[in-house]
Amino acid sequence: MQIILSPMRRDRRLSLEKAGDVLVINGEAFDFSGIPNGATLPREAIDSDWIADDVARDAQGVLTVPVRVPHGANAPQETLFPAPITITQDGPIALPPYEQELEP
Repeated sequence: MQIILSPMRRDRRLSLEKAGDVLVINGEAFDFSGIPNGATLPREAIDSDWIADDVARDAQGVLTVPVRVPHGANAPQETLFPAPITITQDGPIALPPYEQELEP
């Protein structure tokens, strides 16, 4: 599974977890196992404002899920310009920091 992060200024935090083709977003499970290779599930068919765009599975079976990642007012560059995350194992997904720690 590949997660494409789309940064968005939000106060609400995000947690992600992978279980096979299921992505758990803040405790709510989204099962994408029904998407066949080479197919796309339109964003409009997914009842979550955390999903940023269409979910697709390429011809090799890799699922790509665009997710909005929230950040604070002092977010670091790695959060504002995140790299895609490739997940090969089930479990919690590490996300970039919500906010940068400010030096006193």
